[in-house]
Amino acid sequence: MTRTILRPTGFVDAPFGHDGKVARLAGGMLWFASVELLELDDANRLTGSELVPVEGVEDRFDEDMAAQWAAITRPRAALQLGQRTIPLDQPRVMGILNVTPDSFSDGGEHDTVDAACFAGADMATAGAAILDVGGESTRPGARTVWEGDEVERVAPVIERLVKGGNAVSVDTRKAGVMERALQLGAHMINDVSALGWDERSAEVAAASDVPVVLMHAQGDPQVMQDNPSYDDPLVDIWLWLEDRIQWAEQRGIERSRIILDPGIGFGKTVQHNLALMNGLAAFHGLGCPLLLGASRKRMIGALSGEAPADQRLGGSLTLALKAADQGAQIIRVHDVPETVQALKVWRGLKDEALTPKLPL
Repeated sequence: MTRTILRPTGFVDAPFGHDGKVARLAGGMLWFASVELLELDDANRLTGSELVPVEGVEDRFDEDMAAQWAAITRPRAALQLGQRTIPLDQPRVMGILNVTPDSFSDGGEHDTVDAACFAGADMATAGAAILDVGGESTRPGARTVWEGDEVERVAPVIERLVKGGNAVSVDTRKAGVMERALQLGAHMINDVSALGWDERSAEVAAASDVPVVLMHAQGDPQVMQDNPSYDDPLVDIWLWLEDRIQWAEQRGIERSRIILDPGIGFGKTVQHNLALMNGLAAFHGLGCPLLLGASRKRMIGALSGEAPADQRLGGSLTLALKAADQGAQIIRVHDVPETVQALKVWRGLKDEALTPKLPL
């Protein structure tokens, strides 16, 4: 059975005067005038593509394409994280708070509970909607951290940040860490293994009522960059995430709680990452909010004279804005004030374009 994946493209500044010719992307601030039809064969290999206008495109849909279209154009529900309601009609910033000695760009910076909590408070003050606390590095080549050590690192930080009124996510692959974080009030689970590393993780996530981020990664961090390979990265990862959503639903995790992350830098070459960034809007067809984490990633250094991790702000902002321009609802970053400022300017441009111009 052949399939077609829909990729929204041909974005326009505003819908005015284009009735029937543009569609709104996921209830956000973006409208698109064209759709790329990515055609797959019986083995789910990409065989070709066709660019078609939005006007009249629905006449060509089969049942599967119609379901994708409904998902692409359906508004995303706000996240309810404790007492905080976070609308997803525009991109929101998630601040990265690594309490690890060996993370690739900020390892050791938050080596005490006080240092970590002050950093988290600064991120929240600067405009981060969510704080993502992690106690295990998942950089290429990183070794697995014992569950007890990871709990010891993240628990006191999560507890204090939650008590401070922040929306807090726990970044972990381990069921035991998830359980402890949830006991302390964490509002979200962010798992780079899409609940696949620990066989109990799906059970823990299903028993909770919090949003769960399912991220794609090819291989464990220790080996994921050895020789990553795809027939087509956008298609392969789209299909993998589709399967993973179904897998999670079968284990009692409602689709309404699932957030998707294509996993920039996790088992991908620079070319794979660039293809995912360029095709990011296709993932809206899966019907879940999108999280994009490309901050300070190695691809930025590879494209800019091997700039070290702490000198990749410009590239990180470029990728954040690229994600915003394709409707990503959550952008996970190290540099919160700068990203928030960039997105405020992005929002200002959108507001101006979406203000009807009345004749004088």
